[in-house]
Amino acid sequence: MSKPDELLVDVAALVESGQSNQMSLTVVTGGTVITGRLAPEAAWRQRVSDVLTDSDRLRAFSAVFRDPPKNDGAPTHLHFHVARILQGTVGIPETGGMYRVAIEDVGAWTVGDFSYSDH
Repeated sequence: MSKPDELLVDVAALVESGQSNQMSLTVVTGGTVITGRLAPEAAWRQRVSDVLTDSDRLRAFSAVFRDPPKNDGAPTHLHFHVARILQGTVGIPETGGMYRVAIEDVGAWTVGDFSYSDH
């Protein structure tokens, strides 16, 4: 287990404190590049819960995400929305997805999100 990047923890804490969803970030974790906007955990959980509630097959799982986050110290995870996994020149999914990444698993990061093109 690696020690989380303190600067990245500070970025996550600012997102949490400001309840903003406008901070764009790109991270590398486990060899995967994820790019998108950060969201406060509570907003991220609510959005995931809403998506699950709208699904006949997955509705039962929505309650798990409605529980409030445990705020017992510095953030341990980044919560991406409108995010994509970059694979070559393709971003998956095209419309953006919801990803939760452990800060301690981030090997590299940069402010901003990467564009991609199929041309």
